[in-house]
Amino acid sequence: MSFSIAELIAQHSTDKFDLHEQYLNNQMVRVLKTIGYDRHYARAVGQYLYDQEGTEYLDLLSGFGVFAIGRNHPTVVKALTETLTLELPNLVQLDVAILSGLLAKEILQTTPDNLTKMFFCSSGTEAVEAAIKFARYTTKREKIVFCEHGYHGLTMGALSLNGEEIFREGFGPLLPGCSAVPFNDLVALEEALSNKDVAAFIVEPVQGKGVNLPDDNYLPEVERLCKKYGTLFVADEVQTGIGRTGKFWAIEHWGVKPDMICMAKALSGGFVPVGGVAMTTKIMDTVFNRMDRAVVHGSTFSKNNMAMAAGLATLEVIKAEKLVENSAAVGTDIINTLNAMSSQYEFLKEARGKGMMIAIEFQSPKSLSLKAAWAMLEAANKGLFCQMITIPLFKERHILTQVAGHGMNVVKLLPPLNLNQKDRDNIISSFDKTIADTHQIPGSIWDLGKNLASHALKSKKS
Repeated sequence: MSFSIAELIAQHSTDKFDLHEQYLNNQMVRVLKTIGYDRHYARAVGQYLYDQEGTEYLDLLSGFGVFAIGRNHPTVVKALTETLTLELPNLVQLDVAILSGLLAKEILQTTPDNLTKMFFCSSGTEAVEAAIKFARYTTKREKIVFCEHGYHGLTMGALSLNGEEIFREGFGPLLPGCSAVPFNDLVALEEALSNKDVAAFIVEPVQGKGVNLPDDNYLPEVERLCKKYGTLFVADEVQTGIGRTGKFWAIEHWGVKPDMICMAKALSGGFVPVGGVAMTTKIMDTVFNRMDRAVVHGSTFSKNNMAMAAGLATLEVIKAEKLVENSAAVGTDIINTLNAMSSQYEFLKEARGKGMMIAIEFQSPKSLSLKAAWAMLEAANKGLFCQMITIPLFKERHILTQVAGHGMNVVKLLPPLNLNQKDRDNIISSFDKTIADTHQIPGSIWDLGKNLASHALKSKKS
């Protein structure tokens, strides 16, 4: 008997939407078909996707940041193939493995020097769950403080720290003792910490939903306030870490030393999920403080050989190809060039971000005809204008982007870190053309806008 994945895919190459409608989340299929994203991708290499007709798409979403080194990188493929052929003992459980030790060592060489221990898991949300538990046990406090509009995952503990109501609605009651403060508001944070009963403050150095940047003094003051009131400072770098912002860790932009760093996404190389928490020796030794507590927290698949090999290979690629430096240089160039267009286009407010974590924000214009068109879209559904950017970018320019968050007029770029000059030029010219088209009323792009508004109003009524 022979079993072939290639044969299975060939036999069902056009069945994926039917399969998902019947057996999985059919609403996702409806979304893709409504906005015209129902493509049959056949191949992926680096920063590019290819459909069955061979059309090339530039992927500026990278699986929500998973494919930081691009898709199907040969170094990671080789490492995983080699690992499969070695017949290594895997997940013996009553043992410790060499690859997890090596990956921990490599990661901790990149973190601030106060972080000396690693805990591995299988996802970003698991990393956040671990940080919650470790903080509570270490401090003997219950409360966790997080930021409004923050995102930390969708399992129950992580969801309790989610600053967007659309994700929380209907899933309560959530974890007790969790409360939000505004991002970038040090007065509110000090007030929340001042009773000395908060176990941890968890924050994304740059907020993913909207790509919101902190003030220059915000994170240094966060570190000071946490130390003052005995609260652990947890940096959620699941999205911002591993080169995304032009530094290996985003916290390096502000020179801070958190008590824990949560990580995942890019560390996988896009193949095998890897998550982790880097922490101080004090936290590790407090949680795992006796032999009978050696297994009080864990994750069955967390240190599997394939995941650890993927992590090691990914770190090697990032170093060898200087992807952190490329992220900083190309990302900064894209942001600055897009910002230079703002004087030409009334709808364009600004581009912002760090490295390859980029937001392009749009605004209500001053011209009466443009203002009326904007108001029509906003009345139908707040943030709808961005679909008039992302859909033409995809359909006409073959560039995959995303809206930065629910109800936001922000398009977000989270591309692989290996973008080249050709990609950079394509991005700039494509945004230039698409934004210019939105300023032409009437025009085909506003026919799209009217259709989007109609769909949005029908959804509200239903």
